[in-house]
Amino acid sequence: MANTPRNSRLETLLQHTGAAEFDAKTGNAPVSVPAVRASTVRFADLDALDRAQIAKARGERAVTYGRVGMATHAALEQIFCQLEGGQHCFLAPSGLAAITVALLSLLSSGDHLIVADCVYGPVRTLDQTLFRRMGIDVTYAKADPDTLAGLVRDNTRVIYVESPGSLLFEMLDLPALASFAHTRRLTLATDNTWGSGYIYRPLALGVDVSIIAGTKYVGGHSDLMLGAVVVNDAGLARRLYDTHYAMGYAVSADDAWLALRGVRTLPIRMREHARGALRVCEFLAHRPEVARIYHPAWPHDPGHALWQRDCTGSNGMLSFELKLDNGAARRFVNALRFFGIGYSWGGFESLVELVDTAAVSGHSYWTGAGHALVRLHVGLEAVDDLIADLAQALDHAA
Repeated sequence: MANTPRNSRLETLLQHTGAAEFDAKTGNAPVSVPAVRASTVRFADLDALDRAQIAKARGERAVTYGRVGMATHAALEQIFCQLEGGQHCFLAPSGLAAITVALLSLLSSGDHLIVADCVYGPVRTLDQTLFRRMGIDVTYAKADPDTLAGLVRDNTRVIYVESPGSLLFEMLDLPALASFAHTRRLTLATDNTWGSGYIYRPLALGVDVSIIAGTKYVGGHSDLMLGAVVVNDAGLARRLYDTHYAMGYAVSADDAWLALRGVRTLPIRMREHARGALRVCEFLAHRPEVARIYHPAWPHDPGHALWQRDCTGSNGMLSFELKLDNGAARRFVNALRFFGIGYSWGGFESLVELVDTAAVSGHSYWTGAGHALVRLHVGLEAVDDLIADLAQALDHAA
């Protein structure tokens, strides 16, 4: 990216960051960085190995073994840093693995962690199966400074949030949370998979650690598992480096290559997803079966003002409450033709999930008792076809 001006827009930078270097002998280079697979790395001489070991000891990206990753991984790390506006990136084999390495880097036995009650569900499983065994205490709460003020203890170390929140897309005031955390010498970490760096940049809003599941919009084709942790602070980077290395995380070169391929079209895809999602919101708002729409880019969403202030775009994710019992809601989902039933999102395809309301019962943002909750990912199909599909399915459910 040596010839790309620093003030170039992110869409331009995503096309040129992590590009393959020109071969010194032939003067050419592939447009797409190849998937460089390696387990063993060899050195020209012992001096070269010594230099790599010294650099590694300083916490720099130095390859002595293939687990760290070769040129393909280095290019993807540059991409995530570009997306997030960060200086240091650590790749993980899934989004949950990225959450795990981040929190284990920041916490020790006896520490206290405050978690926003709107976070991704498997974080609670991580707490129940690992943190409790390690003696890490976790408190779940509504993520606003007034609520959190009474929860901070002498042993509190980290506040972990997700914005927008999982399933209900609750926008959080990240600058206010960052100010609250830093005044108390706490680390603020967030799951930024929804924004993926392109439409939402938590590090610029004061967050210390940003985590992305590259499985979703970065990959964009529902064919890889990937996570990333991005930070600016060198001290945090060192802690992440040590924990990441000790846990033995590795990402395949092929998955790294797929993510590089996907991210080049990220701006176009996310704009189309967002356009389609707003059209779907407009349709749902006029259906008598729909009680509430959860989508921060929707002007009637309670988090819309925060979204306008802090985000530069949106995506295809939305949820909505249906004034239907469980049986009718199941008929609705089963009648859909273009929305596949699945738990993931961020790919080219439209998806639907009938959310078990027990999964949001602990979310302070949830007020829809007695209603069914449906989550959609609006894909890249013609939105008129998707709306027609939703209409016929709602008619069928009734």
